[in-house]
Amino acid sequence: MDPSSCPFCHLEVPSSELEWHANSHFEVEDEDEQLARDLELAQQLALAPSSPPSSSMNSQAISDLPISRCDAQISMEEKVSCLIALQTRTTFYEIEHGLMALMKDCLESERGNTTSIVSGYIDHFQSIPSEDVGWGCGWRNIQMLSSHLLMQRHEAREVLFGGSGFVPDIPSLQRWLEIAWEKGFDELGSDHFANNIYGSKKWIGTTECAALFRSFGLRARVVDFGPKELESFYPLLPGSSLGKEVKRIHNGGKRKAIQVCGPMDGYLLARNHDVSQASSSGDEKSGCSSIPLGDSLCSKSNENLGNKFTRNSKGHQVLIDWIWNYFSDKNFTKSGNRQVVVSDKTPLYLQHDGHSRTVVGIQVKHQHNGMQQHNLLILDPGHRTADLERSLKQKVGWQKFIKRGVHTLKKPQYQVMII
Repeated sequence: MDPSSCPFCHLEVPSSELEWHANSHFEVEDEDEQLARDLELAQQLALAPSSPPSSSMNSQAISDLPISRCDAQISMEEKVSCLIALQTRTTFYEIEHGLMALMKDCLESERGNTTSIVSGYIDHFQSIPSEDVGWGCGWRNIQMLSSHLLMQRHEAREVLFGGSGFVPDIPSLQRWLEIAWEKGFDELGSDHFANNIYGSKKWIGTTECAALFRSFGLRARVVDFGPKELESFYPLLPGSSLGKEVKRIHNGGKRKAIQVCGPMDGYLLARNHDVSQASSSGDEKSGCSSIPLGDSLCSKSNENLGNKFTRNSKGHQVLIDWIWNYFSDKNFTKSGNRQVVVSDKTPLYLQHDGHSRTVVGIQVKHQHNGMQQHNLLILDPGHRTADLERSLKQKVGWQKFIKRGVHTLKKPQYQVMII
């Protein structure tokens, strides 16, 4: 069997033992076991030929290696370099002609007085029965957001996943999250998972998603929509001492935040307090906001989509109104026609207890009585991509995959992650 060169110590070992040997550099053992392993490695190095390290190992072999947990003796720069070399591109079902192009065609074919605002390019990543069904929705939504950022945002493409230009698989994303934790992002979440997520089937949520993207220098915020009876848990002012604490309910192994904190986006600040926005440096590690579900945003016309809050509607309409305001922000370039508008806004990560989805837009239907009916336009990791593609191409039954009205929002609390 041909020998292969270890990417860390450059020792030539049999190809069948390469994976074990590479992982051995990063295993955390007790002192006696570590000493014995170091002695064995030293003997191997002493017996190794003095010739230069072989470069025969191709890039495919490197990408097939599992990404190993790096110990404290390796610098952060070396850990990142290791991860960039070993991360694996994810595989997914790619929709011909593009998912959002098909969705746009379907929205334009609808009858009635409607206006839809959608994000640009995005790929759909489904949970796979043999891999992540039942626990991987958070990771799949991260992959969807990443596909958008890599295609639509040049500045994000340069920094995401070491500038690799592709969406990594779930094990690679788990390693990137561990790197984010080690850099100091989301310390509470890191403690909750004991600083270790690789190889596990534990659920993640908005805070983990935000920590991962923040670690690459992107601005990410979490906004919490909760019932008014929980308002006492919200900080009176972003950044207050109460705001530095996140209370969590354990529900079937899923972490659920009932209070989040931090700097609010500009259009949220008019609610009760005059608070300046956080900078893009240290505050990014804990930036969150909270809105009681008893309040509502004003959404009566496209000309008045600013930062005013009213109490004309109750319950989950506030979440719908907030998302409408987000996508209709006139500061972002848009294209299209009156019926379907394509915005430069990044899709949203929408979390509730037990599941998460990606919001790629919103639709409003102007009814004859002057009322407005809103539908979120979502991509669900629980749906098969092939079924989604078929329904969009045939323009039959696609609404059940994409549209979600206010009446479908039955959970008491929702969280939205913004990039």
